Amino acid sequence: MNILVLNSGSSSVKFQVIETDLDLITKSGDKKLVSGIIERIGSESIISFKAEGNPPVKQTAPIRDHKIAIDKIVKWIISKEANIPNIKSLKDIHAVGHRMVHGGEKFTRSVMLNEQIIRDIEDCIELAPLHNPANLKGVYAINDIFGNGVPQIAVFDTAFHHTMPDHAYLYAIPYQMYRRYKVRRYGFHGTSHRYVAYRYRLLNNLQKKQVNVITLHLGNGSSVCAIKNGNSIDTSMGMTPLEGLIMGTRSGDIDPAIIQFLSHKEGYSLAEVESILNKESGLLGISGLTNDMREIIAEAEEHDDRRAKLAITMYCYRIRKYIGSYIAAIGNVQALIFTGGIGENSDLIRAKICEGLEIMGIKIDQDKNKALHGKEGLFSDDKSAVTLWSIPTNEELLIARDTVRCIEKAPLP
Repeated sequence: MNILVLNSGSSSVKFQVIETDLDLITKSGDKKLVSGIIERIGSESIISFKAEGNPPVKQTAPIRDHKIAIDKIVKWIISKEANIPNIKSLKDIHAVGHRMVHGGEKFTRSVMLNEQIIRDIEDCIELAPLHNPANLKGVYAINDIFGNGVPQIAVFDTAFHHTMPDHAYLYAIPYQMYRRYKVRRYGFHGTSHRYVAYRYRLLNNLQKKQVNVITLHLGNGSSVCAIKNGNSIDTSMGMTPLEGLIMGTRSGDIDPAIIQFLSHKEGYSLAEVESILNKESGLLGISGLTNDMREIIAEAEEHDDRRAKLAITMYCYRIRKYIGSYIAAIGNVQALIFTGGIGENSDLIRAKICEGLEIMGIKIDQDKNKALHGKEGLFSDDKSAVTLWSIPTNEELLIARDTVRCIEKAPLP
C-alpha cells in the first residue's frame, strides 16, 4: 500500500509517501518513496519535494491555502516529474494518514475518519486552538481532492499518554474543573515517544511489557516521557505543550502567579502573556539570541556568551530534574533514549544532561557519544546500570503503519 502521510501545520504542510503493508511492517521492509514540505502558506510559499533516488525539487510560488498546497503535493506525487514507479494516478495513493495533535480523552488510539469522528475532533479544537484547526485543514483538503475515494486515518499525539493514571494526569485544582471542562494533563509528542520505545524494544528483543525506559524528545519543542511496562505513565507536557521542559520559545514550567504579575506590571492582556510564554521565552528568552540550540552552543563556545551558557545550563538542569523524578516513578529504569533534533544530533547536550547522574547508575561513554550524530546507537559506558541510546524518531513511519493497521483492522503495537 502507498500511504500519504500529512502533517498540516498553521502555515506549512509536511508530507511523505511510504510503501508499507502488514507483511512489510513485520519485516521492517517499509520504503519511503517521496517526501517534502510547503512552507509559508498564505504568501510566497517555499516548496521542497524529494523523490527517493532523484535530485530535490525546490521552487517558490504563491499558495493561498492548505487545499491548494495539498492539491499541488498530490499532483506532483503522481506526475512524470516525480517519476515514482508505482504511483501514476490518484488511485495509486491507497490511504492518507494525518498527524492530529489533540484527541482529548475520547481518542486513545489511531482511528479511521468519518463524519462523526471529524466532528468529535472539531470538538477538541478548544484544547489545541493552534494545532487541531490546521491538522483538520489537511483532512478537508483530502476530502475535496479525493472525494470519498480514499480512507483517512488520524494518529493523535496525545493517544500514547492515555495510559497515565489519574494521579499523574490530574491537576491539584477543584475537581469539578476536570469534570466540567476536562482540565487535565494530556501530554504530546506521543507518536515520537511511542516510536523510539518500540524501536528500543526491537533492538533489545523485548516484549512490550518488559520495557521500562525514559524517552527524551528534544527539539524546538521538547518533552520527556516515563514508560513503565511499555505504557506511558507520565510525561512533562500538560494540558497544552507549554508545560514541562524549557523549549525553543516556550517557557515550560513556571509559577502560574507570574501570569497575573506580568499582566499587572506591564499592562498585558492574558492573551499577550500567553503569547510571550509560547513565542518569546525558552532558549530565545534566556539567551536573547535565538531559539536554535546549535547557534546558542556556537555563541557559548566561540564568544563565551554568558546568557548562551546560562540557557544551555538551565535547559539541561530542567531535563535532569525530570529524569530523576521519572526514575522514582518507574523504579527499575533500563534506558534513557534521546531523540528529536537536539537529542539525536547534539553530543554536548546529551553529555551535559547526563552529568551528575552517576549516582543513579547512569554512566556515559564520551567517545561513543561524540560519534553519534543523527545515528542510532548506544553511548553508555559498559558498566552503566542504565543504558543510553540515541534513536532517531520516525513519526511518519509510525503514522503510515497505524494507517495500514486501521484499514486492515490489525491490532496496534
